[in-house]
Amino acid sequence: MKLSLAAEEVATFYGKMLDHEYTMKEVFRKNFFSDWRKEMSAEERKVIRRLDKCDFTEIHRHFVDRSAAQKALPREEKQKLKEEAEKLQQEFGYCILDGHREKIGNFKTEPPGLFRGRGEHPKMGMLKRRIRPEDVVINCSRDSKIPEPPAGHCWKEVRSDNTVTWLASWTENIQNSIKYIMLNPSSKLKGEKDWQKYELARRLKGLVGTIRAQYRADWKSREMKKRQRAVALYFIDKLALRAGNEKEEGETADTVGCCSLRVEHVRLLAEAGGQEHIVELDFLGKDSIRYYNRVPVEKPVYKNLQLFMENKDPGDELFDRLTTTSLNKHLQDLMDGLTAKVFRTYNASATLQEQLRALTRAEDNVAAKILSYNRANRAVAMLCNHQRATPKTFARSMQNLQLKIEAKRERVAEAKAEVEKAEAELGAGGDGKGQSFLEKRRRLLGRLEEQLGRLTTQATDKEENKQVALGTSKLNYLDPRISVAWCRRFAVPIEKIYNKTQREKFAWAIDMAGEDFEF
Repeated sequence: MKLSLAAEEVATFYGKMLDHEYTMKEVFRKNFFSDWRKEMSAEERKVIRRLDKCDFTEIHRHFVDRSAAQKALPREEKQKLKEEAEKLQQEFGYCILDGHREKIGNFKTEPPGLFRGRGEHPKMGMLKRRIRPEDVVINCSRDSKIPEPPAGHCWKEVRSDNTVTWLASWTENIQNSIKYIMLNPSSKLKGEKDWQKYELARRLKGLVGTIRAQYRADWKSREMKKRQRAVALYFIDKLALRAGNEKEEGETADTVGCCSLRVEHVRLLAEAGGQEHIVELDFLGKDSIRYYNRVPVEKPVYKNLQLFMENKDPGDELFDRLTTTSLNKHLQDLMDGLTAKVFRTYNASATLQEQLRALTRAEDNVAAKILSYNRANRAVAMLCNHQRATPKTFARSMQNLQLKIEAKRERVAEAKAEVEKAEAELGAGGDGKGQSFLEKRRRLLGRLEEQLGRLTTQATDKEENKQVALGTSKLNYLDPRISVAWCRRFAVPIEKIYNKTQREKFAWAIDMAGEDFEF
């Protein structure tokens, strides 16, 4: 069936994703079909009534073939494409900020496609519309040369607002959120903001003892509002929960944070697994990622939770006397600039520093030290509930790694046998030549054993990391100076911890932190 242009384009978005698990999800399919029908002509709507009757395999094959053809391009062609992209980067990828040429983060708008969302997002599969110049607000100084819109178009607005850091913005149609074009993370402005963020978390370090003593005292307050606030603060501090911003009714997924927890999200267990006063939390957090945790809490917290849940229905709010606004105001009173996110940053960075101290052994080789670093990073990711689905390629890459390990084990066994043979020959009256041959064999065996150790460490790390996203905490919650100081203290090359882009982002920390830096 020949489709109209608009309907065909949307069909290709689905066809491209045919081998993706999203197209198996009922919500995704339902939302896609509903939006696709809106793009169809009246005639097409009469014929195409059910998604399961549609065959997208030809469309899918077309894109698979196109992708394969691109990969198979000769080197000269690839180089030509690379040069064209670089030309675009030079033209659009920089701006002048306070007289300095600064790199822009991402200067391209998102192309149209199907919304995926994270976790089990209720809007997955909906059509992300094409961004037109008429949707875009440009932000530049009054005396600068205003960028030209494409021919026949005009910008939504051009403004000069030097109180914000974005250069262009538009509103996307799925969640009505504003998207921005910002400076590159390696820019001076971003670096300064980053530094300020971690300095704020370090300031909390000096006050956290007082704050904890105060919320502990408030657990016994006569005011219910104070008690609820104190227990919520304990959750934010100990479990790194987000505060949970109020949302418009029915605007998006049923996601909650600490202040918006409902009775149905909490289960109290007097004892479990040999521990007392257990709280089980189970809810959808930011980005519809499930938060599930079973933790022992202090007895007053447990008693207070029992009190807060008394005579309430499952759908009732746990902290009914508390709002995000009132909690944030209280945090602000405790310390200027304090928010739930500052607590997350402080606890994440403090955890990394403690874990690195506990896990790193100076006598280990570099591979073992990196394993220790990743284990410390993993402790933080788990505290912050940074999960990911096991990568699709995981099983295959793990299998390849195991094959390498087996092959290396065989080489080690052969090298051992050769060493033993050389030792026996030398013992039976060999000469100087035999001695140097034995030394060579021993050195080879040592090298092979070291390589085998590195491979097995890599396999352990891979297995432990398969469902944990280390990147989010590493880039957003961990003071990079802790990692830089650790690298310097234990002679680990910084490039083993941060890739090129990350080193550019954290250049300020690499310049600033010596091996004795303390968060």
